[in-house]
Amino acid sequence: MRRRGATLFVGAVVVLLLIVASFAGVRVPYVALTPGPTWNTLGTDHNKDVIQVSGGTVSRSGGQLRMVTVGVEDQLTLWDALRGWLSGDDAVVPREVIYPPNESQQQVDQENAQEFKASQNAAIVSALRALGYPVHVVVKQVDAGGPAVGKLAKGDQITTVDGQPVTSAQKLGSLVNAKGKGGTVTVGYLRGGAPGTTTLTVVEKNGNLGVGAQTDEDQPSPYHVTISLDNVGGPSAGLMFTLGIIDKINPADLTGGRTIAGTGTIDEEGTVGAIGGIPQKMRGARRDGATVFLAPANNCAEAVANAVPGLKLVKVATLTDALQALSALRAGGTPTLCSAK
Repeated sequence: MRRRGATLFVGAVVVLLLIVASFAGVRVPYVALTPGPTWNTLGTDHNKDVIQVSGGTVSRSGGQLRMVTVGVEDQLTLWDALRGWLSGDDAVVPREVIYPPNESQQQVDQENAQEFKASQNAAIVSALRALGYPVHVVVKQVDAGGPAVGKLAKGDQITTVDGQPVTSAQKLGSLVNAKGKGGTVTVGYLRGGAPGTTTLTVVEKNGNLGVGAQTDEDQPSPYHVTISLDNVGGPSAGLMFTLGIIDKINPADLTGGRTIAGTGTIDEEGTVGAIGGIPQKMRGARRDGATVFLAPANNCAEAVANAVPGLKLVKVATLTDALQALSALRAGGTPTLCSAK
């Protein structure tokens, strides 16, 4: 009986190993989202400053401002997926969530690279505005036959729409779009330094609303800012790039000597937008020494639900919020924290 029992036990072990081996070889259409690498935007990557500023004195910070990422593990086996689901540490999601079936991986990578570049440009604009260098929206062309003919001219700086300041091309677009096709707007402008106003009708061209004038942005400042970071995509580092630029140009140390991480898109108006993968990003931040995490307001509930011990979750909806939060931390106060609601 003992020999028979031993035989049955060995047989069961062999069957189990065969099952595990079969799981290990079966590919499934899922990917695992894991804590990715983080970078100090005030530091270096491949022996180059992540943020490079010329045209003025660059200050040095006693702390860190870390941008965070999500790692994507592809080509999962059934065993990998089961292990990820059971552990609860990583998120296992259908592959099509990250790589849409109608796009190649190369196309997805290109889109991510474009979004990353756009986030850098928005970060530079937002940072320089916060440092006192406003954006000028300037007419570069008046459309033939459009409502702006004879009313606006190339080189005019558009200053207001219906009395609201035009602080970026994005702001101009939102003010015009709010009127809708056929509506009218009162446009304030500067021509050769002299102010003027005119009333224009909102028209549609190529699916976009406008007033018959093409514009460019000009942001006079002594600084030239470039961002150098390889193998990163997407728009979610916008906030931390913006803070990094400000910290480098402004003599004040935004960090107060702390290691601060965060995430969030940013637009030219300084609005901080929600992102994906915040549970993994928070874990990566804490792993790399962060004690404070700046979370987009619209991600706060998810952040609180996945709180990481030792990581204070600070709520930010705008660049102004982030700067005020860092000021409060430096003064020993308590910034606005994320809540579950």
